[in-house]
Amino acid sequence: MTRQVSIEVLLWQMICYARRLYWIDALLWLLITGLPAIPGIFIQGFFNVLTNQSTLNLSAWVWIALVLAIGLARIAVILTGRITKTQHRFTMSALVRHNLLRGIMQRPGADPLILGHARRPVSPGAVISFFREDANQIEDTVVGTNEIFGAGVFALGSLTLLLNVDARLTLFVFLPVIVMAMILNRITDRIKRYRRASRQATQQVTSIVGEVFASVQAIKVAGAEDAILEHLRQMGDRRQHLMVRDQLLATLLESSFGTLVNIGIGVILLVTAQAMQSPTHPFTVGDFALFVYYISYITYFMRFLGGMLTLTKQSEVSFERMAELVDSDAQAIVAHHPLYLKPILGQSPVQPAQPTPPTPPQDNHDAALQELIAQNLTYHYPGTQTGITNVSLRLTRGSFTVITGSVGAGKTTLLRVLQGLLPLQSGEIYWNGRRVVNPAEVFVPPRSAYTPQVPQLFSTTLRDNILLGLDGDEAALNQAIALSVFDQDLAAMPDGLRTVIGPKGMRLSGGQLQRAAAARMVIRHPDLLIFDDLSSALDIETEQTLWARLFSLQAATANSKLQTPNSKTIHSPTYLVVSHRRAVLERSDRIIVLNQGSIEMEGAFDELPVG
Repeated sequence: MTRQVSIEVLLWQMICYARRLYWIDALLWLLITGLPAIPGIFIQGFFNVLTNQSTLNLSAWVWIALVLAIGLARIAVILTGRITKTQHRFTMSALVRHNLLRGIMQRPGADPLILGHARRPVSPGAVISFFREDANQIEDTVVGTNEIFGAGVFALGSLTLLLNVDARLTLFVFLPVIVMAMILNRITDRIKRYRRASRQATQQVTSIVGEVFASVQAIKVAGAEDAILEHLRQMGDRRQHLMVRDQLLATLLESSFGTLVNIGIGVILLVTAQAMQSPTHPFTVGDFALFVYYISYITYFMRFLGGMLTLTKQSEVSFERMAELVDSDAQAIVAHHPLYLKPILGQSPVQPAQPTPPTPPQDNHDAALQELIAQNLTYHYPGTQTGITNVSLRLTRGSFTVITGSVGAGKTTLLRVLQGLLPLQSGEIYWNGRRVVNPAEVFVPPRSAYTPQVPQLFSTTLRDNILLGLDGDEAALNQAIALSVFDQDLAAMPDGLRTVIGPKGMRLSGGQLQRAAAARMVIRHPDLLIFDDLSSALDIETEQTLWARLFSLQAATANSKLQTPNSKTIHSPTYLVVSHRRAVLERSDRIIVLNQGSIEMEGAFDELPVG
């Protein structure tokens, strides 16, 4: 459950993130808004000179020159303000997107994204709407606060000036504000409901578009192009209807607020015209010009205020949606974190810290795995009893443990829960006798590495996919490729390691994908290697060769004599493997047989009726 945080608190936290930039921008926009207010006094003096009612000994040309000077100053301020506004906008949206991505990345890797109390799953394509529309919505609201601040300051100044001219007339200004507040109070829920519906519709459209692009071949094979296009057209029509409804309501509110303000101006001008004819309260022509000029600042502020209040209500929806996506309260979306941007006005540059691998629980100074114990691991998928229940296992350094069982027995779930890719609902994990609090921070290279049945690769070169930023030398890279039985495949590729493998590695076969992922594992020399069913994409001969080479590495490192180029000792690796192949089962030190999420049998190969 997420905790509700007021929109005012959230906006203030975002303002405080780049406080100096915010107030510099606010000052510039205060001048942009306020400089045009100064000529009103000059206009009063100009008309009083023309009607011989001026008390100052200045010519009309002096007043004209002063008006022009203010105009030129405003141009300079506008150019500077555009720079600060752009920087402020980018910083605010970058902070929101950074925190949203951070929240998503901190979730268990295999735990699906869900949204709302209905626990609706969210596809990767649908997440785009959060990073785009919702982030832009919040950006508009934050940067709008300093603009309305400037408008408010001069509206207040104008109000004070007009009260001195005629308090009775000026009080009419407040009537539209009262009516606007009453309207917003009545339809706040509708504003938020319409905005949420339009955002959800956009999310659904981006989701289906992403799925269509990812499944082009399946759609063509099934001859379902027309059906898919019709479905997409229907979703687009629904999105259009909901967005039009949302925008129409916002436009009607803006138009209504503007109409109320104009009616208020009309009433004030009518009363002012009568006052000019009254012998007890005479208005000069200059007073009338002053009144008409400055009343526009007050009415502009009221229009701006009405639109800003509507925008704020819509931003509440964006904060709520983002908080639901990361399963946290909205303060996580505005939390202060360094963005490592180029130096911006009002801020000192921040250099990114060099990432360091998390330290695993350990008994001594040796971080290598000596013993791994998992006790009563339990995880059930939401709304089901499917998963694993009270599964325990023990791995010792250099051992080879195989998990086997029928389809749906919970083998992959067990591997994911052990590594923190799915949230552990109950049970405990111990690394070298110390309890693991957050498995996702411990089971990472160089401590542990994992190859799933369908590895995730990026649309870049084969070399980049294996290294993933690692500073590996050519010898280590070639060794990893050979150990993963990828050397012959690589020799057949004209571009070798520079081969671009395409989206999700589409230019590689399933077996090549798994072996590329295996090379990515072994080049990091992890203590624990976890394989999820290599036999799903490898033929028997290739898999046997792979295991033979990996076991040769295990034999060579049994006495911890090998070292990496940076003098890191390579310890004898420990294996945790899902497999059904007899050749793999025969090599194992221990076999765990799962059935419906629980351990049915375990022991050595000769002790169990397997194979």
